[in-house]
Amino acid sequence: MRVTINDIARLANVSKKTVSRVLNDHPLVKDETRQRVKAVMAEHGYSPDPQARALAFRRSFLIGLVYDNPSPQYVVNMQRGILDALEGTDYQLVLQPVDRSDSTYRDRVRRFVERHRPTGVIMPPSVSEDNDVAEMLSELGCAYIRIASVDLDKSPNLVRTHDAVGAAQAARHLAGLGHKRVAHIHGPKSFRSAHERLQGFQTGLAEFGLELDPDLTVEAGYTFDSGVRAADNLLSRKNRPTAIFAGNDEMAIGVYTAARNAGLNIPADLSIVGFDDTPMAALTSPTLTTVRLPIREMGQEAAKGLLRLVSDTGNKCNQSFEPEIIVRQSTGKP
Repeated sequence: MRVTINDIARLANVSKKTVSRVLNDHPLVKDETRQRVKAVMAEHGYSPDPQARALAFRRSFLIGLVYDNPSPQYVVNMQRGILDALEGTDYQLVLQPVDRSDSTYRDRVRRFVERHRPTGVIMPPSVSEDNDVAEMLSELGCAYIRIASVDLDKSPNLVRTHDAVGAAQAARHLAGLGHKRVAHIHGPKSFRSAHERLQGFQTGLAEFGLELDPDLTVEAGYTFDSGVRAADNLLSRKNRPTAIFAGNDEMAIGVYTAARNAGLNIPADLSIVGFDDTPMAALTSPTLTTVRLPIREMGQEAAKGLLRLVSDTGNKCNQSFEPEIIVRQSTGKP
């Protein structure tokens, strides 16, 4: 016979509400009571029925990740961070990829929320940059956390990154090595992060009296293939750059391919800097100098902040992440 929450309450000599609070890690439970209830649950092999809990609490115990990011490495690391935070809880992660270039994408987000009734939604860039989606979620009564490089929302709903600061570090590193003819491959203009990284890079170069040549600034798609094409464009020029700062690691790895196709040695002939510090950055040869943005930790904090938001436990999500440059083997003096 299956043990119920009522049985656990009776055996632990507490109310059903107290058992529910223990299951939800509510702070208003004494440690001694929490341990006693957990011991009774462990002794009798009790685990709450997900469907019953969803009905009882009028929530699905689902956390949605709604994303439009062409970088698989970014999305995977974000998922890992969210799953880290959900470990040991009753919540599960459900994914909803979208395409912001599709005029019906907001309707797709609405259908996702209405169909799955998630407890809350996490939005990384560039979905997080759409105020209309945030407003729609509020109207639907769906909690959300936005991850963004600028202050787009009030602090309880925001995990803030400082992309411009990291890009300025990349510029200082290259300029400090003596590079003067420096190129930048930036992400799609629809991404706020692409603008922030471009502006930050320009700011860092200006500190050394350098300007970013508009002819050496190329838009790409935050993907490996687009990085190859953009670098082919830059490296085919008569007066090619001696260094390239790519707006993310996947494009930077694409630059590796283009450089080798052009017969260039990294970093003797060409220095390369990426952004994000995804796992592959340390696995390339030579290893990639990049700006580290702790994507997994960002996902973890976003999920924790969302759970605090929906449980109303007091501490909200108000996390800010500072990037830092990780100098490896792909950069050197010109």
